[in-house]
This record gives sequence, structure tokens and C-alpha cells, in this order.
Amino acid sequence: MKETFSEEEYRSREVDDGSVVATKKPVDKRRLLFKIDLFVLSFVCLQYWINYVDRVGFINAYISGMKEDLHFKANDINITNTCFTVGYILGMIPNNLILLVAPPRVWLSFCTFAWGLLTLGMFKVTSFKQCCVIRFFQAIFESCTFSGTHLILGSWYKENELPIRSAIFTSSGLIGSMFSGFMQVEIHDSLDGRRGLAGWRWLFIIDFAITMPIALYGFLFFPGVPENSSGSSSFSMTRFFFSERELQFARRRLPARDESTRLDWSVVPRVLKRWHWWLFSFVWVLGGENLSLASNSTFALWLKNQGYSLSHRNNFPSGIFAVGIASTMLSALYLNKISKARHWHVAMFLAVTMCVVAIMVRSNPISAPVMFTAQYLGGVAYAGQAVFFAWANVVCHADLQERAIVLASMNMFSGAVNAWWSLLFFPASTVPHFEKGSYALLATSIASGLVSVLIRRFQNKDRYGEQELPYIDANDMPHDEDDDDDN
Repeated sequence: MKETFSEEEYRSREVDDGSVVATKKPVDKRRLLFKIDLFVLSFVCLQYWINYVDRVGFINAYISGMKEDLHFKANDINITNTCFTVGYILGMIPNNLILLVAPPRVWLSFCTFAWGLLTLGMFKVTSFKQCCVIRFFQAIFESCTFSGTHLILGSWYKENELPIRSAIFTSSGLIGSMFSGFMQVEIHDSLDGRRGLAGWRWLFIIDFAITMPIALYGFLFFPGVPENSSGSSSFSMTRFFFSERELQFARRRLPARDESTRLDWSVVPRVLKRWHWWLFSFVWVLGGENLSLASNSTFALWLKNQGYSLSHRNNFPSGIFAVGIASTMLSALYLNKISKARHWHVAMFLAVTMCVVAIMVRSNPISAPVMFTAQYLGGVAYAGQAVFFAWANVVCHADLQERAIVLASMNMFSGAVNAWWSLLFFPASTVPHFEKGSYALLATSIASGLVSVLIRRFQNKDRYGEQELPYIDANDMPHDEDDDDDN
């Protein structure tokens, strides 16, 4: 089928006899990158932002009256979080594989819509068991977001572009975490008791109202991936913003990959025989548990234990996310702007920093200055999300199916460990000392640094054994015969 182009996709070229013929106008690379950022990055960031607003909203609701209203006991909050983690684990790989065969525009938008409905259901809960069930199914749909987005980002952006975009994406979730805390304070102050509903119930209603427009935006404007865009769909706006040549260019501008690989049983030996799946999964298990001090809301629980007010319990933890945003962006700028920067450099910095945090928590957990400093400093661990997943995207680029499984497995195994890690090392009953948790954090910090060095050694070994292909500008690619017929 012959490819057609609009008038503005052609330029005039004068030949030797003075006549003028039409030739294809080169794709404007900066304009295309701007479009990708505008329609791809905007949706995944909005989706991750509301994902964390919804997710952190639960712990904000818990410390804002849910615990007392639903009669939570002892470690019930940890059990509820574990139910969420189990659902997250079970949905991880299936969601990433679905993104390889179904339009990402449809699937990601549907998942956003589904967890939004479940968030609305939270405002009607009357028991701890109902919370466990809803959180479990919320997690199944939410598990499409993080690793699925990294898979999509790796299909649009080059190696030097990935760190900044991965950092922006990760930061959007942290902004959502901050926003949720501030929002809960305002909701409690203005809506608590309105129409007979507690403030924490209003939080879930408002979260739902914010989630629905984002799901609709993705369904209409998100283009998916260059290889499987939604431009032909009558419900998609992609065809109005991206030409077919721009989508082809977007794919060709990335390094070549093995097009012979398929999503079938051959992917199993391909994944298992390489070191990528083993070491990246292991390093993010460790990196994820370096985050456990922050991700298990230990600061909010500590503040409640020490008698801080409701507004302080919701607002003070936001500083952790602010540090996470700053460290994530600085790490990305380092990788993007410094020619000799490497992913493992950031990994080692994070490992050393988290060792310091663990020592501080263990030394004097009752001291407010020590705990505030340790908790805020621990926010730098969030930078690992962008760094390790961008690193895996680069290393696994040549095999799309392997990349999908590696990215999902990193998050899946980290979640699998966190399902019992929080119960064992950071249960609510250990507030305010976190003795076992501080020792566990020290161990995972040291181990993550060592594994990062090992990954770098294997990466260098692979590069020495491969012949690097020269970069070819996609505008210089030869046209197909059908295309030549148009000129």
C-alpha cells in the first residue's frame, strides 16, 4: 500500500534542467520530540501522579480518622498494605505483556478508570476486611503504571533522553504523594462531617473525581508506542498530531533492535540465559527495600506515636517526597549533562547515603532532630526508581519482549519482598524505635552498591563483545520504492 503525505511534508528541489520536483521534507526532530513530550510524557506523568494521590490517600485517610472509625487493630494497616502488594505483584508481568499485544492507549486508560472506580468504593467501606479486598484489586490495575510506563518510555526516547524523562515521570508520583497529604488536611478542615461523611471518606470521593478526566485524556490523546500507535482509531486524536512519517521516524531514530524476536515461549530461555533479568531484578529488590523507610509510611506512624497534630502528620512527610524529587532530578541531570557519568555512580551514592540514614535511625530514634534529618535524607532513595529502570531500558533495548519482562520483574520481585519485609522489619508495633528495620536498611544499602558494581562489570563485558553500529539519522534513511514513486 502506497504511503501518502500531506503538502507540508514535501519540500521543493531544483534539478539540473531547472525544473522543480517535490521531495519529502525532513522530519523536524525538535518539533517531534516536543510532541512526544506533550502527548506521551504528559499522560504517563498524570497517570502516575493520580496513582500516588490515590495510593498515598489510603495512609492519609488511616491517620486522619479511618483507624478509629473502622476499629483497626495492631498491625492491621500492615496487613492491608500487604494485600495491596500481593495484588501489585500478581498484576505486574501480565500487564506488561498485555501492553505488547493490546493498544497501550486503551489498556492504560482502562486500568486508570478501573482503579478510580475502586477508589470511589473506598468511601463506603465499613470494615478492615473490605479495605483489604478493595486494595487488592486496586493494586492489580495500578501495577500497569510504573514498569509499563518505563517500557513505553524506552520505545520513544534515546539513551541520552531517558534519564530526564524517567526522572520527570518518577517525580510526578512523588508530587502526587505530597499533594495527597496537603489535600487531606484541606478536606478534613472544610468537609469533615459534611453530609454526614467523615473527612477521610471525602478524600476518596475527590480522588475519584480527579482520576476520571485523566483516564479520558489518555484514551483520547495518548498515542501508545510508535510501532503500535492508535492513529487509525476513530476515538484517538493521534492522527491529528502525528503524521505517519513522524511515527516512523520516532521508531527509526532509536538504536536498532532484533526484529525477529516474538512474544512466545522462546522468550523464556532468552530471558533466563542472560544476566539482565537476574541482576536487575535483584538490584531493585535491594533498591526497593532501601525505600522501605519511606514507602511504609514510617514517618507518619512515628509522628502519630509522638503526639503530633493531624496537620503535622499529613504535612511533614511531604518533605521526604520533596527530597526525592530533588535527588531524582539532580541524578538525571548528572547522567544527562556529564559525559563521564554512569548509572552505577548514582547507585553507589544512594547506597552510601542510605547507610548513613540507617545508622542515624538506630542511634537515636526518639530525638526529633535526628529522626527528621534521617527521614528527609532517606528520600534520596527515590532517585533509584528513575536510575535503575532507565539503566535496564538501555541495557535490554535490543529485545523488546525481554525488556518488558525485565522491567516488570524488577518491580514484581521488589513488591514480593516488600509484602513480608514491612511486616517483619517495619510493623506498626515497632514504632518509634524501628530497631530491626534500621539493621535491615543497612544490609540492603551495602548489598545494592555491590550488585550495582557487578552490573556495570557485566555491561562493560557485553559492550566489548559487541560491534557497535554507527548512528544513522532517520531523515537519511533510504525511502521505499513506493515512496520514490510519489516524487
